[in-house]
Amino acid sequence: MFISSAIAQTAPAAAAGGDMQSSLMSMLPLLLMFVVLYFVMIRPQMKKQKEHRAMIDALAKGDEVVTAGGLLGRISKMGDNYVGLDVANNVEIQIQRSAIVQVLPKGTIK
Repeated sequence: MFISSAIAQTAPAAAAGGDMQSSLMSMLPLLLMFVVLYFVMIRPQMKKQKEHRAMIDALAKGDEVVTAGGLLGRISKMGDNYVGLDVANNVEIQIQRSAIVQVLPKGTIK
């Protein structure tokens, strides 16, 4: 009983051309979501990374900076991957260059 009704409900051969169009239309929302995701999340994040890299490359001795941990200090030594940071009188710490998140205007730290 079920087999005969299933055979009777097969799609006609003329509708096979419309099947390709419907599969493309079903993928359109997925493609649209990816495009929106790229412009809303991925592209701004790449831009922010590029700006941070330019800031890190432009660091110089004497710059006043803020680290990711919230420490404020003045750069006293420069290395390839690390910088020496004066945080108080006679107190110098070594931090990674990538831990610097902001360069402050000169004279901010007294």
